[in-house]
Amino acid sequence: MKFGKVADPSLVDFTLPPTAPETYPVLGINPKANFEVFVGCAKWNKTDLKNFYPKGTKYELMYYSKQFNSIELNATYYRSPSKDQVRIWNDKTPENFKFFPKIPQSISHYSRLLNTNEKVLTFTDALAFFEDKLGMIFLQMHENFKPKDFDRLQKFIEEFPKGFPLAVEVRNEEWFAYKTIFNQYCNLLQKHNVANIIVDTAGRRDMLHMRLTGNTAFVRYVGANTAADYDRLNDWLTVLKDWRESGLQKLYFFIHQNTEVESPLLATHFIKQLNGEFKLDIPYPGKNELSLF
Repeated sequence: MKFGKVADPSLVDFTLPPTAPETYPVLGINPKANFEVFVGCAKWNKTDLKNFYPKGTKYELMYYSKQFNSIELNATYYRSPSKDQVRIWNDKTPENFKFFPKIPQSISHYSRLLNTNEKVLTFTDALAFFEDKLGMIFLQMHENFKPKDFDRLQKFIEEFPKGFPLAVEVRNEEWFAYKTIFNQYCNLLQKHNVANIIVDTAGRRDMLHMRLTGNTAFVRYVGANTAADYDRLNDWLTVLKDWRESGLQKLYFFIHQNTEVESPLLATHFIKQLNGEFKLDIPYPGKNELSLF
């Protein structure tokens, strides 16, 4: 993941900021419930996940889905899948696996949310064939999509098909630079029960806003290919413990790297920490074997 990459990560202060004060009242209205946690990578292909697959692995998704319980499905960003393709993905994965598909760029980047109802319906009609394996759909806007087009985003969210959980990621600096604008944006998401994606990446610390708009934390973590990546994940554990005690019910955490080399190793480390802290049983590579690495 090239977004947010910097020339020298050692110059970045990776300290996690405090939780936004507005987050606690939102979490506090939730009744106590089981903690639903899905952690995974962003890709499953051999080219990116080097040394992850045993020699001779034929079906990468089938192997990947037995190691992790979820995938951030970036493949749908480049092309809206057919119903048959979704059925294939569904059939090749275990019962407890979930997909988190990105809305196609034809909707977010090319059409810029204008006149997209037909495209959205085509997309969600296909995703319905994931059945219970559909986690949460997420919309990622171009870096030049600014608050001046707030009305487009509002209309899109209001008209998004009901029954399909949605998260949104905006990237332009203006969304985060002005408190009034950011509050307006967060209030919109909260009103429609849309998750406010948090991005933890070296070059865009403003996107680490720590402002939740519902009972779900959707975090996209980008490692900088340094040893500090593990310490950063440990810091997240402290934050998540606080959020869980305050009412967090769902955590969707996806791990990228600027250069996708050791994402499965980072994810495995993080899952082990989560399992220990929250007494969970999230799968990870090598959990039932001596080692897969």
